[in-house]
Amino acid sequence: MVLTLTPGADLSLLSPDQAEAESDAVIAALTPAFATQVVRWQKSHGRNSLPWQNTRDPYRVWLSEIMLQQTQVVTVLDYYARFLQRFPTVADLAAAPADDVLGLWSGLGYYSRARNLHRCAQDVVRLHGGQFPPTAELLQTLPGIGPSTAAAVASFCYSERVAILDGNVKRVLTRVTGFAGDLASSAQERALWAMATALLPRRNLLEAMPRYTQGVMDLGATICTTRQPSCLLCPVQTLCRGLAGGEPERFPVKTRKLKRSAQSLSLLWAQRADGAIWLERRPVPGIWGGLYCFPVFDSEDDLLATLPTAQQPRLEAIKPFVHVLTHKDLRLSPMLLVLSAREAKAARLPGDGAWFAREAWTGLGLPAPIRKLLD
Repeated sequence: MVLTLTPGADLSLLSPDQAEAESDAVIAALTPAFATQVVRWQKSHGRNSLPWQNTRDPYRVWLSEIMLQQTQVVTVLDYYARFLQRFPTVADLAAAPADDVLGLWSGLGYYSRARNLHRCAQDVVRLHGGQFPPTAELLQTLPGIGPSTAAAVASFCYSERVAILDGNVKRVLTRVTGFAGDLASSAQERALWAMATALLPRRNLLEAMPRYTQGVMDLGATICTTRQPSCLLCPVQTLCRGLAGGEPERFPVKTRKLKRSAQSLSLLWAQRADGAIWLERRPVPGIWGGLYCFPVFDSEDDLLATLPTAQQPRLEAIKPFVHVLTHKDLRLSPMLLVLSAREAKAARLPGDGAWFAREAWTGLGLPAPIRKLLD
C-alpha cells in the first residue's frame, strides 16, 4: 500500500502500518537524489574553510563538535585556536590540570562541556591508548559524547555511514521530508532519526559521508534557516515537501517549550588593596559548577549575615545587572568590599575560599559575568 498524503501530514496520526508505508514512500522519492545533491552542493557552495574542516583528525573534529554545541561558529573560532595552541593533542589535554582547562574555557558557557571534555580526553588516553574509537557506538561510551556528536566524529574521520541530528539537520530533514511529527515526543525523534539514516549516501562513502554530513549542517546554517529560508538557492528545492506545501517554516514541529525562569543572587566582591580577589570554587553540580567565583548568596540579607558588623557599612553596592543563560535570567547584585592587606589577613570571609592575585585569577575558570566585572 502506498499513501498519497499532502506534504506535512503528521505520521503520528496514522496507524503503524500506514506510517511505515508513508515513510517508505517519502524515502523512496528522495533516494538517492537528496544525498547526491547535498554532496555536490557542499563541494562547491558549502563551508570548506573552517579550521576544523579538511582534517580527519578525530581530536580536532571532536573538540570542535563539543565547542559548537549551543554555541555559534563565530564565538568558537578563537576558543578553538587557543585550545589547540595550549593542548595540541588529546594526551596534552588529558594531562592538563582541570583548572587550566576550565580557565581556557572561561566565557564559552555550558561548563559541564569543559568538565566532560577533560574527562573524555583522560578516558581516550587511559582506555584507548590515546586513539579515539573508530565507530559511533564506541564513541558514545565516552563522557560528554552523545549520538549526534559521535556520528559527526565517526562520519568525518572514519566515513562511517551514520546520521547526525543536530538542530540544523533536524530543520533540513523535517522540511525536505515534510515530517510533521512532534519532536517533543521521543518516539517521533526516533522516527526522524530512522529517516535520516535511510537518506544517507550508499556509495563512495570514503568521500561522500564527510561531504554529506557537512552539507546538511551547512544547508541548515546558511540556506534552510529558521526564518525566511532561502529556498530559491537551495540545491534540494525540487525535492522539498515543505516547500511544495507552501509552509517550510512550520517545520520542525516541537510543542514543548522550555520555560524560562529568573533568579536573584547577591555576590560578595572582596578585594585587597593590592588587587587580589577572594574566590571560592563553586560546587558541582549547580550553577557555574567547578568554576571559581565570588561567594554567592540568595539575598543581600544572607550576604550581610556572613560579615562582621564593623565591615557592613564599608560595602559598596555595584549596579545590579542581568546575565542571560539559556533557560534562566540571573539578576546579579555585586557588593564590593575593599580591605587592606592587614584587614584581609584578619578578616573572616565566607566560604572555603582564598585570595588570588591578578596574575593568578586571570588564568582560572571564572563565570563570564564575574570575569566581565573584574576586567
